[in-house]
Amino acid sequence: MRKKRILLVDDEPSIRFVLGAVLEQAGYQVELAEDGFNALRKIQETMPDLVITDLRMPNMNGFELLSVIRSRFAQLPTVAISGEFLACQIDEGPLADAFFQKGNYSIPEFLEKVAELLDSPPPRKHATAHASAVWAPTGDAPVMLTCMQCLRSFPIDPCEGSAPYPRQTNCIFCGTQLDIQLVAVGMACASEAGS
Repeated sequence: MRKKRILLVDDEPSIRFVLGAVLEQAGYQVELAEDGFNALRKIQETMPDLVITDLRMPNMNGFELLSVIRSRFAQLPTVAISGEFLACQIDEGPLADAFFQKGNYSIPEFLEKVAELLDSPPPRKHATAHASAVWAPTGDAPVMLTCMQCLRSFPIDPCEGSAPYPRQTNCIFCGTQLDIQLVAVGMACASEAGS
């Protein structure tokens, strides 16, 4: 029986080393990538069974990587890990199937969720084409929105419009108008206007 393949994406070598060792010790085959571009190259070479990614990285960050995965590899389970952002589950189109805040989870809890996602990936009929998460920072980092049209991420001003998020905004890269609806504390859902 082949080992399940996990792609671990983080720009910090120490995180890749430690978390990679934890996953290997748990019996998984681990591939490492330092950013989203490198991760996509590895996915195209050999499809992993699960992707675990940091959110704040240079070149292509985790928000953009997760958006591409949802659009191009809809069935691939994903886990996001971040020390700068918080996330809550939303009903439609979550970018990650699980979220762990750095320094605020136990290894057994983490490994249990990984095993659960590998054993029973969340059912998805097709790629999410219109919904996107707003990621709220835990500190001084900006609130980030990922445009599902061009798959780029950009900061939004949470004080603009009706609190705590604006009702509409345009993607700063492609101009797509996005409707934003608050669905949980620290999380919102965006869709292309009119869809």
